[in-house]
Amino acid sequence: MATIVLRVRLTGGERMDITFEDADAVDDDDLVERAVSTLARDSGVLRCRHGDRLVVLFGRGVAAMEVAPRGAVL
Repeated sequence: MATIVLRVRLTGGERMDITFEDADAVDDDDLVERAVSTLARDSGVLRCRHGDRLVVLFGRGVAAMEVAPRGAVL
């Protein structure tokens, strides 16, 4: 299972750090591609975590996404 931390800037200007994981992903690069391709679709939705909370991120609300080698700070 691969896990990455994404820093997402929303269309309203707010930023949040979320954790995205997928059991089928081979490595971090594969997981980043899955996140980007999912959010690029018209009906793109990612189920992520922000701390203990489940967050559903809709692609229409995302202005930018940042991935760092060590991940963002939660």
